[in-house]
Amino acid sequence: MTPPVPPTLPGATLIDRLTSAAGASASNGIHFVDRDEGETWFGWDAIRAGALRAAGGLAAAGIGAGDRVAFVLPTSPELVFALLGCISIGAIPFVLAAPRRLGRLEEYRERTVAMLRATRAAALVTDARVRRSLDSVLARYEPRFGALLVEDLDRGPTREPSAISPDDLALVQFSSGTTVHPKPVAVTHRQILANCDAMAERMYPQAEAVHVSWLPLHHDMGLIGCVFNAMCRGIKLVLMAPEIFIAKPSLWLRAMARHRATVTVAPNFAYAQCTAKVRDEDLEGADFSGWNMALCGAEPISAEVARRFNTRFARWGLAETAFAPVYGLAEATLAVTFTPFHERPFRTTHVDRKSLSEGRPVPGPGVELVSVGKPIRTVEIELRRTEDRVPCALGEVGNIWVRSPSVMAGYLDRDDAPIENGWLDTGDLGVLLDGELYITGRAKDIIIINGENHLPHDIEDAVNRVAAVRTGFAAAAAEVGEHGERLLVFVEQRKASANLAEECWKAVLSTTGLEPALVVALAPGSIPQTTSGKIRRGETLRRWQQGILTPPESGRGQNAAVKSLFGSLSDAYRALIPSEDAARPSDSADLDDE
Repeated sequence: MTPPVPPTLPGATLIDRLTSAAGASASNGIHFVDRDEGETWFGWDAIRAGALRAAGGLAAAGIGAGDRVAFVLPTSPELVFALLGCISIGAIPFVLAAPRRLGRLEEYRERTVAMLRATRAAALVTDARVRRSLDSVLARYEPRFGALLVEDLDRGPTREPSAISPDDLALVQFSSGTTVHPKPVAVTHRQILANCDAMAERMYPQAEAVHVSWLPLHHDMGLIGCVFNAMCRGIKLVLMAPEIFIAKPSLWLRAMARHRATVTVAPNFAYAQCTAKVRDEDLEGADFSGWNMALCGAEPISAEVARRFNTRFARWGLAETAFAPVYGLAEATLAVTFTPFHERPFRTTHVDRKSLSEGRPVPGPGVELVSVGKPIRTVEIELRRTEDRVPCALGEVGNIWVRSPSVMAGYLDRDDAPIENGWLDTGDLGVLLDGELYITGRAKDIIIINGENHLPHDIEDAVNRVAAVRTGFAAAAAEVGEHGERLLVFVEQRKASANLAEECWKAVLSTTGLEPALVVALAPGSIPQTTSGKIRRGETLRRWQQGILTPPESGRGQNAAVKSLFGSLSDAYRALIPSEDAARPSDSADLDDE
């Protein structure tokens, strides 16, 4: 039986909710975990006090209501204080990934400059260590108030919150779509709270909920789904930096056990990483019997990964019903559907491959689809045909359209939002079966060969079973030539193999009946991804056509697991790097020297 949902804290804005949390419980707040499992705790009252100090520092620097402020900082108390302080004076923050020493540094700079320009950022807040790596970015885009050091924001007088309306913009978050430069999604306090309140009913049904997260705060799942969600209910949040999880995944699970946590959320790859790399001795004395929800989203969900995770950690008390696939996107603030709480194991269905590609799936042995559950409260879903936007028949694959109070009004300073009469076109394809949503792909990624539609995910699944392919690092795309479309398959190699192309060709043919025109074998790290770890198929094809599909630069011996975050978090895992532990990054090794 589902326990009663605890009451929502009062308040019409994020800062109201922070104030309510500060007065509601002296024992709840955020525990920041370091790489040695040391913890620094701040109650919600201390977090509010830190936010008001940061607000005073930002105001003293000239920042006021309506100014857009970029935050380029690692996960830390200072980031949380400054972010909430920015919101409290009516300025509009957005969090960007910090530069990494490994990976495509020039690509990072180009992307960061594009996001600063897209938002017309008035200031950039960072720390002294990260600031040294931002000279090239700041040379290309100079904010009106320059680059502010977060250390300096804590030195001035506090400032009480400004008068803020629920319909004021609270935050900009970037869509993790597959375009070269993500779009700035502008969301209001009202939209965030509507989504958080509906999510919390599913995530925190018990009064003593405890949430553990390592997700990066430049991603909507990390900031809204974890920090804001916990704040809006005034519960305990245990927070660690993403690189800590990458270096040693067991620390995430140990924090779950240590705090008797009830809920966490992560992409598919994180659960696979734990299954493959966490040792029994790492969990000595652990008890997961209170762990009610292991939410999984942000990238395609593998039923096999979920089953292995459940089996692997059942001996420590993890319930079979804990694994819970979810679906959402930045344009809807975050959450759209959730698997029902603790009622049953996650649900899958097997459908015939050909019927799925034709848009009318019927039961069969070909493809296993994973349910991402039912819409959360206040959210409506409608499936529409791609060609004419007419609602689909029951059981027919279509474009997923969403309507809810948490759907964005539009992209910041743009008029190209895919919204009609309050309905958002997500760009994703899905099918409703027995009232639950199953994601089948992206509308624009459909491959048409000889007049027939094919799902790239099916092709990629086929080559992912080839031993020499890095699991999860394959991209299928179609190139138009003089004789029509031809199928190209790109794979990253786990190990060198003279027969890799032939093995992949046979795998695709035997699974889908398609014959790839070309299989391109690549070095690890070559295939581009979105910030949430989705493969960018169109960008992969474009780079190959331009002759620039190359792996990132090496990083003086540091493991590929810390190349970059968050798109690279799934990069760090999905091939399941064979060493027992990823190389532990030193404090001085995170950033590249100019």
